[in-house]
Amino acid sequence: MKIVFLGTNGWYTTPTGNTPCILIDSKEGYVIFDAGNGIYKIDEYIKEKKPISLFISHFHLDHVSGLHTLSKFDFPQGIDIYVAKGREKDFENLVNPPYTKRPKSVRLHELSDGTHNISFPVTVIEQFHGYRDHGFRVELEGKIIAYSGDCGISSGSYKLAEKADVLIHECSFAIDKPSAKIWGHVIPEQAAEIAKQSGARKLILTHFDPVEYPTLESRLDAEKRAKKIFPNTIAASDDLILTV
Repeated sequence: MKIVFLGTNGWYTTPTGNTPCILIDSKEGYVIFDAGNGIYKIDEYIKEKKPISLFISHFHLDHVSGLHTLSKFDFPQGIDIYVAKGREKDFENLVNPPYTKRPKSVRLHELSDGTHNISFPVTVIEQFHGYRDHGFRVELEGKIIAYSGDCGISSGSYKLAEKADVLIHECSFAIDKPSAKIWGHVIPEQAAEIAKQSGARKLILTHFDPVEYPTLESRLDAEKRAKKIFPNTIAASDDLILTV
């Protein structure tokens, strides 16, 4: 199983990275987390006629700005898009005229909080964020991959990360600040504590604010800080491919 990081910036795209998109290539199918600008590259990696499942954590524009590129793709199997219960309207407002068009190959589904079996098990867990965010735990090839979307620390953080083989967690801020309690974001040490206390095996930091992390070197500093608490940490960058 391979995890490909196609977009690792938060907020907006810069030469350092596109906004959020992560692709997993597994035996059960292709799984995509979020549809930031990085999603335009998925056709470079999707070559087999396996199911394609796209999970959208929330509708802040950096996580959905790439949805207008869906018409670029002509996958014969189509794309199943999953949003949390009550978010179908948000998707329909955005992926229709006058903003863009909705391809016929797209199938939209709402998922309530809890565990569901699509072509693989997926658990939906609400996280703490300024505008409702849902994290996802997927079981692929017998391993748990957890994705936070944007979030601060809450009981949902630990539920999401519990004994995950790979925890992909946001790391928007470099310095803890009062606005984190409003917007719901974390610094490297906080992500590392979640991974450590939850018994996760590997932590991947992503969703770096481009103002606080303007260079790849600044991301490596975040990695070093997190490693002091949770040694098996990696700071993601665009086009990083991990084999799990």
